[in-house]
Amino acid sequence: MDGLFRQSGEDAHMWCPQLPEIREALHSLGAHSPAWCPQAPAEHSGRVPKREASLSCGEQQDTPQETALDISLSYICKFLTLCALAQPGATTDGNLLDLMELMCRAGLDVGLRLLPKTDLQQLLLQLLENIRQWPGKLQQLCSALSLASDHHHNLLALVQFFPDVTSRSRRLRGQLSLVVIARVLNQQETLPLWQEKAQLLVLSRLLSLMRPSSLAQHLDAGPSPPCQEQQPKASAELDHKVCYLCHSLLTLAGVVVSCQDITPDQWGELRLLCMQLDRHISTHIRESPEAMHRTRLKDLAAQTYIRWQELLSHWQPQAQYFSPWEEI
Repeated sequence: MDGLFRQSGEDAHMWCPQLPEIREALHSLGAHSPAWCPQAPAEHSGRVPKREASLSCGEQQDTPQETALDISLSYICKFLTLCALAQPGATTDGNLLDLMELMCRAGLDVGLRLLPKTDLQQLLLQLLENIRQWPGKLQQLCSALSLASDHHHNLLALVQFFPDVTSRSRRLRGQLSLVVIARVLNQQETLPLWQEKAQLLVLSRLLSLMRPSSLAQHLDAGPSPPCQEQQPKASAELDHKVCYLCHSLLTLAGVVVSCQDITPDQWGELRLLCMQLDRHISTHIRESPEAMHRTRLKDLAAQTYIRWQELLSHWQPQAQYFSPWEEI
């Protein structure tokens, strides 16, 4: 432990690594460099992580190399958390934001086999608490994190790096989810994303763009199949991608609502959300025995609708309650 402390005159202070040193350590463990751009998930890229491949073959234990990698990454996260706890004011807000972005990108990096999630979450929560200019840095942080990947699957995973356990992480989850939805739908420049009181109204407008047919037009930008025989396969693949994208966006929409402190005067906005969900998503999903991805999306839409209806019933204005004795 003596090596963790450096002498400065008569005082001893804890050594904390700088951003280049952290980046070099992660790179030495297999992280991609220099762009730190995460790969698409295995379902789309066709690349199956070693752990998933071994489990599918009946092996229940990691190889020694994989175990050593997990331990090393866990130690890095835990040591950085210790540094953040021991010297909360030693790092500037700018460096804190850069470190959070770096660790989020590392958490999505398949070269690191997805960091030990619990250790990464604890580190990010502590870094978030150390930001001095809060919530002044919220917009800058959300903007940077929303650019960590171009794939909705990765962006959803990134939001889940911040559990809903503190007021700051709760606000970041909700705001980041809204920004990610807007970015995926190319609406980040047209909507008032940073007005906290307008988030439900903004989400309502975004829900109207999440209709599967609209998402199909958004995704179907590539060339048509060269021969007619390939068109059914291409249509099935597009349908799967549309449902996959809609599932991620709807999950993020649920995060936005769950992170709101709903008040009675927002009852109308929440009611509009329920109507938009039913009108633009639920009624446009046709289930089929050959397309279980539609069933999963339909199930998520139903669960989301039920949760929002429960919020509606809790915050319903007194005048809106139906009473069978009212006319007696």
